[in-house]
Amino acid sequence: MLISASRRTDIPAYYADWFFSRLQDGFVTVRNPMRFRHISRVPLTPDVVDGIVFWTKNPQPMMGRLDSLRDYVYYFQFTLTPYGEDVEPHVPPKDEVVVPTFIKLAKTVGKERMVWRYDPILLSGVYTVEYHVERFKCLAGRLAGFTEKCTVSFLDMYRSIKKNAAQLGVIEPTPAQKEDLLGQFSEIAKAAGIYIDTCAEDFDVTRLGIGRASCIDKARLERIGGYRLNIEKDKNQRPACLCAQSIDIGAYDTCQSGCLYCYANHSQKKVSQNAALHDVNSPLLFGQVTEGDVVKEREVKSYRVGETG
Repeated sequence: MLISASRRTDIPAYYADWFFSRLQDGFVTVRNPMRFRHISRVPLTPDVVDGIVFWTKNPQPMMGRLDSLRDYVYYFQFTLTPYGEDVEPHVPPKDEVVVPTFIKLAKTVGKERMVWRYDPILLSGVYTVEYHVERFKCLAGRLAGFTEKCTVSFLDMYRSIKKNAAQLGVIEPTPAQKEDLLGQFSEIAKAAGIYIDTCAEDFDVTRLGIGRASCIDKARLERIGGYRLNIEKDKNQRPACLCAQSIDIGAYDTCQSGCLYCYANHSQKKVSQNAALHDVNSPLLFGQVTEGDVVKEREVKSYRVGETG
């Protein structure tokens, strides 16, 4: 079983104590996003967890407790973008906090456990193609030697973010703009010893030396863990997504970063309400299991099939 922690929220930034409490207890409970009263009880013991993928913009709260992960295979999807507080209001300053945190974490866990995410790419009167090229070059230079790859994607205009996109003056990039920007990114990344792939994009830019990402990456976990995984592609994701099958232990409307492009939050009021219900000792990310909830043990297994040497 692979654990995604999480596409729905930033567990390392806001719920690190809860996550380590869940590891200590050996299980987590997760509400079904579509059927709120239905809860899965998911074991988190090393014998069935083949890998953990952390998604975060700020893993600082986890930094002093990484030894608790010594029995697990894991890596970080670390989002580091060039936006200011107008787009990412509660993300710490990039140059002073986030970049140094990335470098410190890479020195601690190894660059193979650090995937840099430069996504989503949004264009506006402020965040122009030229701006992105300049900032990407600066970030790539600072992260050189501390990551192997950068995953990029363009902003998807989900219905829930259209109002925010209008507020920011977001401009839909043309195919030519996308190709031009990615071509420049590819050259910059290559010079920094970093390769690029795209996340769930439906256009082919392999001619630019850019592949397609698998963010829940079977091959990366196999390399880190030293074993093979007999696991399939996740059929519940978008067709262009190449991620391996995983179980997400997060919850929507709980990330407190407030990013205006976020698809996982539907209202800041709801986020505040859910965050107020967070209990570090609860098996749920927010709230408690109550009368009327239906809790079922999730049937899981290890997909490890052999050592790779």
